Amino acid sequence: MLVVLSFSTASFYFAQTSDTISKEKDIEQVVLTGVADIAKDRKTPVAVSTIKEAVIVEKLGNQEFPEILNSTPSVYATKSGGGFGDSRINVRGFDQRNTAVMINGVPVNDMENGAVYWSNWAGLSDVTSAMQVQRGLGSSKLAIASVGGTINVLTRAADKKRQGTVNVGVGNDGYHKSLFSYNTGKSEKGWASSFLMSRTAGSMYADGTKFEGYNYYFALGYNPNSKHDFQFTITGAPQWHHQRSFQSTISDYIKYGGTEEEPNRKYNQNWGYLNGEEYAMTVNYYHKPVMSLNWDWKITDATKLNSVAYASFGRGGGSGDFGRINSKSYTSLPRTADGLVRFDDIVKWNQGGVVADFGAVNKTPFIANVSNGIVRRSSINSHNWYGLITSLNHKFSDNLNATIGFDGRRYDGMHYRILTDLLGNNVYTDTSNINNKPNQISNTFDVRPTWNPFGGKTNDIKDQAGYSNDGIVNWLGGFGQLEYTTDALSAFVQGSVSNQGFQRIDYMLYTPENQKSEKVNQIGFNIKGGANYNINENHNVFANAGYYERQPFFGAVFLNNRNDVNPFLTNEKVISYELGYGFRSSVFNANLNLYSTSWDDIYRRLTTRRKINNVDVTGVANVQGINEIHRGIELDFNVRPAKIVTINGMLSVGDWYFKGNPNAQFVEDQTNVIVDEGTLKLDGLKVGDAAQFTAALGADFRLTDWLNFDAQYRYADNLYSAFEPGDRLLKATDPANKVLPEAVKLPSYGLLDLGAGAKWNINATQAFKFRVNVNNVLDKVYIAESRTNKPADANEANNWKGINKANEVFFGFGRTWNASVTFNF
Repeated sequence: MLVVLSFSTASFYFAQTSDTISKEKDIEQVVLTGVADIAKDRKTPVAVSTIKEAVIVEKLGNQEFPEILNSTPSVYATKSGGGFGDSRINVRGFDQRNTAVMINGVPVNDMENGAVYWSNWAGLSDVTSAMQVQRGLGSSKLAIASVGGTINVLTRAADKKRQGTVNVGVGNDGYHKSLFSYNTGKSEKGWASSFLMSRTAGSMYADGTKFEGYNYYFALGYNPNSKHDFQFTITGAPQWHHQRSFQSTISDYIKYGGTEEEPNRKYNQNWGYLNGEEYAMTVNYYHKPVMSLNWDWKITDATKLNSVAYASFGRGGGSGDFGRINSKSYTSLPRTADGLVRFDDIVKWNQGGVVADFGAVNKTPFIANVSNGIVRRSSINSHNWYGLITSLNHKFSDNLNATIGFDGRRYDGMHYRILTDLLGNNVYTDTSNINNKPNQISNTFDVRPTWNPFGGKTNDIKDQAGYSNDGIVNWLGGFGQLEYTTDALSAFVQGSVSNQGFQRIDYMLYTPENQKSEKVNQIGFNIKGGANYNINENHNVFANAGYYERQPFFGAVFLNNRNDVNPFLTNEKVISYELGYGFRSSVFNANLNLYSTSWDDIYRRLTTRRKINNVDVTGVANVQGINEIHRGIELDFNVRPAKIVTINGMLSVGDWYFKGNPNAQFVEDQTNVIVDEGTLKLDGLKVGDAAQFTAALGADFRLTDWLNFDAQYRYADNLYSAFEPGDRLLKATDPANKVLPEAVKLPSYGLLDLGAGAKWNINATQAFKFRVNVNNVLDKVYIAESRTNKPADANEANNWKGINKANEVFFGFGRTWNASVTFNF
């Protein structure tokens, strides 16, 4: 059975257009399948914001998908390096590895490391009906990694009304997009289908970021009677894109095409020209189709069973470099006057030619290895993923209902490296595989996604270099919820338990009989509860609390990229509390939330470089016991002072910091000898990589039934650089007054976005829509994120707006624009 939910406008940010609002009432109903746990206004006691399809279609433009959430409290999304789909998002100071991302209630975070690669979902904005972010505990019944929150993306249903769409869009830097979709509507026999296909290509704002991506979506629905509903969907987004993988120093942004007042924000150190064509050392390419079959069964009026079986097959990877030229990586070699990589000269040196400023001539031309000659390789991260989620809900009375369910998953990750370009060499000599040493590799493979990702490994072990291993994660979970509701009160208690099984198979570091690690099982659980009380039709209050014991990620189970099991493996602990207040009226709506989250026994793999007997040594520490505290206050509101205008706003103030000083031992990579040990002096240090103060104010104007425009100003402050805790190591032999690096506070910034749309109705079923968006209208120059923490220099000439120019940063994009025309029929 389809579950139909409606929500109050107070939890939504929407465009004031004739397609979005026809009356002063709740936004259009959202049709969902039963496994998706969607928060309901004045009922579910969690902090929530929801973006509707019309807003995504109108306002996203050529921005990255997560950026549409930047106008919601405690969310900080950036484009990161700026490659197509390379964006990232933080919720309440927690990165996306610790924020659960779900599609129609199905988890999609990588089961090994929790990562979310938005390039895999680059076409998701085309098929999204609504996008809801639940901050904090969230309403999902599953034992998911929602330390910061849950982002649930709801895709269009097969039985949407009969309609077709053709869309063409253009934007800055050669961006262009074309899309076609069609929905059949539901037939008299209960069948319905929906289809979409799109292509996006061009370049992103940064130099050297060409890309091409496709998106396909097909849904088939069958509703034979009032008791059963079936929905099958498959979607995928094969894409490739050149990346800006490494942050450059502020000095380089100024040196290569910039000025002191305006650094060259487009600068990218990872690309150049090869034979006159744009060439990138770092290319990402992937195809990850996801298919699911939903079955909703109304057993009786009081009992319902909702199930979804799903599968995902990912194939692809990301390229980088192997080798050195006279001990220098490709990023350290002399560059052109514009700061580009001289790939033609790299090829020349590889083949024995003289390149004067590269140093000594290659003594083994055409033969490269890890220390002599440079080639391009690709790190393959493929997987097969299967899962089943089923939940049984029984309504004991009008006020009391219970849900129990099962969540099972299996994930097989395949990780290895292959060569993609020998760059003039004939072979690459690899000694990583003890079972085939040395290995002379001459085969190379294209950095383009395959349209047929099904099957096992796509490359023979003899073509692999550096490493080759599989990561296997099995998941068995159960969950339950008891919910009590009346007109005024809704309360729930919820719990889940899961067992994760881990195993690692290494094909290069071990002989065949020893390649499989032991199997490791780890139990995790959570319990949470909350209540919402509607004081009257205007006021409501809620509270929730929860305790999580979350299994660590795969890298914490097996140490040092080997089959060695961590003897001190322990779960991470999360305690969260939240209070909320809501106000509703016909003109003004607002939400106020207070939250506190303690995240303890965090596992971190830290690296440090030290000189031991005048030799650089890389040390690795697997540290447990790190603790973070995240507290804050959030406000969002909307007001409709007149029929033609809606004003939206939000404010969030966070206080996120480390607590305590855990001990650490740094072990040398090759010998496993302890090279450093001491205390990580973290207590009180600010958690970085996301703005702890954000605010937004926007207005949507519907001047007529056919013309609208909108504006939004967004502000970010208390933004600290990403911080490597290993830099705060204090050894027993260090002086008590040793100066340790601090997190660098980056300059605040504000951005103005504008948009306008028009509609021309040809008849009752056909219409043209026109849309223009301009982001960062004032062309603000700002730092979106920093990887390093060098303090301001005493010589002000070495600083930029108070930030040391030696820091490695990503500047935010300058002014960008896009325009589109859509024909609906």
